[in-house]
Amino acid sequence: MNDSILKSDTHDIVVDEVFPHASETIWKALTSGNLIGRWLMEPKGFEPVAGNRFTFQTTPAGGWDGTINCQVLEAVPNERLAYAWKGGHEGNTGYGSPLDTIVTWILSQMPNGTRVRLIHSGFVLPKNNTAFEKMGEGWKKVLPKLRAVADEQD
Repeated sequence: MNDSILKSDTHDIVVDEVFPHASETIWKALTSGNLIGRWLMEPKGFEPVAGNRFTFQTTPAGGWDGTINCQVLEAVPNERLAYAWKGGHEGNTGYGSPLDTIVTWILSQMPNGTRVRLIHSGFVLPKNNTAFEKMGEGWKKVLPKLRAVADEQD
């Protein structure tokens, strides 16, 4: 049997930018519920503690109610935040199809600020094509919003 048929092809979205802020400032914007709501979506129940479960609410579609179920996988202050990002419904194709991914934020101190590396991993193609394309564009728009929130914190 051909092994390549059995393996799913997963893809990652990576956005990498240097912000002119201390990592503590970026961390605050990444981990304060009221600030997250300003650059991404309002989280329900978020705490930057491993094991913590929280949700985001986005536009429903088909059998999916629009809830994104998340769980903090790792939280290292001022360095790394990772959370599961799951949603969708088996009955949906395209937007709202099942998604089981991980969002990881990596902060690295630089001489001129902090390197912010976002990795949204685990998109199964072709099943998650719509989410991969839309979120690939979406995260590029989110980072400038995150930067604007960080600007206000300094």
